[in-house]
This record gives sequence, structure tokens and C-alpha cells, in this order.
Amino acid sequence: QVQLVESGGGLVQAGGSLRLSCAASGIIYTINTMGWYRQAPGKQRELVALINSAARTNYADSVKGRFTISRDKNTVYLQMNSLKPEDTAVYYCYGGASGSWGQGTQVTVSS
Repeated sequence: QVQLVESGGGLVQAGGSLRLSCAASGIIYTINTMGWYRQAPGKQRELVALINSAARTNYADSVKGRFTISRDKNTVYLQMNSLKPEDTAVYYCYGGASGSWGQGTQVTVSS
């Protein structure tokens, strides 16, 4: 099994930045793709960004040019710049084929 531990959420004003981290442990050889999803109140969980072991990335249109996903071995990061109130959500780390999810970290962007 894979365990994912997130950190870095918080409250920020619009236009500000935050950096999320997700550290994977356990049977980590099962992980190729890792990434981030988010869920806002009353909405479905949606893809934010993915990165595979070859550093190939995929972003939601809503965050392109503002968010950057990166990976260092078994830790994945999400640098979020130019944050908007509509980015407010619980952000979940995704462990790909392992089927694991992090516990979620709250990101709140005030206007």
C-alpha cells in the first residue's frame, strides 16, 4: 500500500501564492503518475495537474500558466501562483495506479 501525506495549504489573498507538497511512502514502486485533484463545496472532485515518472505533465485548463506541478522522486509539489477565489477547494494528492489518495489540504483564497 501507498500512503500520501500532504502539506502546504492555507489562506491567501487573491493574487498570492502557495506551494503544496505530497510525500509518498510504502510500496512506492507502484506509482508512475502522481498528481493533484481538488473539490470545492458542492462540486465534484476535478483534476488539477498530473505528472508521470518521465516528468510529462497535464494541467486543467483553468490552472494552465498559473500552477506548476513538479516531482522529486516520491514527493510531488504544486506551486500555485496568481491564485483566484475560484481556486478555493480541498486539494487531494493522487497516487495514480496505487489507488491511494491523500487526506486533503484546504486552500482558501480571499478576494
